[in-house]
Amino acid sequence: MTPADLSRCVVSAVRCAVADGELAAGAAAPERVVVERTRPGGVGDYATPVAFQVAKAARCAPRDVADVLARRLGAEPGIERVEVTGAGFLNFVLPAPSAPAVITDAIIRDIAVRDVRGGAAHVVPADESGLGLRERVVRRSVLRLLCVQGGATEPAAVSVAPVARRDGDVVARYGADAACWAMLAVPARETPSFSDAQLLVQGEASEFFRVRYAHARSRALLRNAEELGFRPEPGEVDDAPALLRLLADHPLVLEAAAHHRAPERLVRGLVELADALLDFQYRVLPQGDEKPSAAHRARLALAEAAGTVLAGGLALLGMDAPERL
Repeated sequence: MTPADLSRCVVSAVRCAVADGELAAGAAAPERVVVERTRPGGVGDYATPVAFQVAKAARCAPRDVADVLARRLGAEPGIERVEVTGAGFLNFVLPAPSAPAVITDAIIRDIAVRDVRGGAAHVVPADESGLGLRERVVRRSVLRLLCVQGGATEPAAVSVAPVARRDGDVVARYGADAACWAMLAVPARETPSFSDAQLLVQGEASEFFRVRYAHARSRALLRNAEELGFRPEPGEVDDAPALLRLLADHPLVLEAAAHHRAPERLVRGLVELADALLDFQYRVLPQGDEKPSAAHRARLALAEAAGTVLAGGLALLGMDAPERL
């Protein structure tokens, strides 16, 4: 079970509990349940507050709703453990993600992102008159996130703090993509900080650079592998747990960013993914006299998937993903 499957599984558990009379008939399941990574020090891998959403209509305490759902979800294949904490939070432990499943999911998501990006007319708010640059950047990104989740084609108003400098000055100094990155890297209500060290220096101190560089490295690995006579082929990869987990979590990052109208959540997810890929890149290609093996092909497929996700994420933020950097 993937983290994205978990969200659908929770919705199904609510509906089945109502149908079987374990929850009151009026306790309708929400259309979508947001499942997120537990915070450091939390219980399990993932958590959801769905019991609080259902409790009022179920006419019982959130903890009681959570207990009902925990019993059902604990029997689901692909869920190792379910635990109820606090006043009614559901916490889950899932098995380690499978590289082939993660890669397949990345390809499916990339198709959805390309569909949204290709229909540019559908990802621009109908009326941008009177909006400043940052308001346009944030609203467009939120709209893309909603569209890729199959949601609204026109976002509700987002409260956006303006840029301290004139729009034209910001773009002229930093370039459109770097300026957009700074505007989206912090919550919309906060004023973005523009720092030459972060946005203009082409090095590891810049998160914006690292994300784009990681994508470019994934493309370079594919070119280098082709020169060595092998291509990516999905398979199990046992030496990239951090990268696999971040790729498996990416659908949840997109869902949470859309649900909370918070592109900065996607920004943080891309930075973490880029850093994991940059650490992993040195294990992808054969070293010295090594011959390309099934393990190398599987690692290459994983690196390609990570690059695909980075490119899609940048597109949702309104930025390009360079092939070379």
